[in-house]
Amino acid sequence: MQDLLNVFKALSEETRLRIVKLLEHGELCVCDIVAALDMIQPKVSFHLAVLKDAALLKDRKQGKWTHYSIADTDMFRRFLLLSTLERISAETVSEDIRRLKDFLKVKHQKSTVVSLPNKTACCGR
Repeated sequence: MQDLLNVFKALSEETRLRIVKLLEHGELCVCDIVAALDMIQPKVSFHLAVLKDAALLKDRKQGKWTHYSIADTDMFRRFLLLSTLERISAETVSEDIRRLKDFLKVKHQKSTVVSLPNKTACCGR
C-alpha cells in the first residue's frame, strides 16, 4: 500500500509533473532540468529523488553527473505516467521547453568548442 501512496504523492506536485513532462522525450542531465525549470539545483534534486523513490524515474551516473529518464520496467507505473503525460498540455510547459532548448543549444556549442580527452563535462563546464 505504501508503494502505491508514494507513486501518487510523487505525481501530486506541479514541479514533479513538469520534470516528468521534460523527460517524456528522453534522458536529461540534472543541469538540463535545472536550466529548464529555472530553479536551484538542490530543489530540483529533491523532486528528482521523490520521483526516483517512487520508481517513476531511473538514473545513470556519468562521471560526476547524473542523468535521469522515465523508468519503463513496471507496466503500472509506465501506464500511469503515459496517462498523466497525455493530460499535460504543451502550453503548460512551453516556457520550460523553451528554456531547455536554449540551454541545450548553448551547452552543445560549448562542448564542441572545448573537448578535453578523458574529461566528463556537463553544462559546457
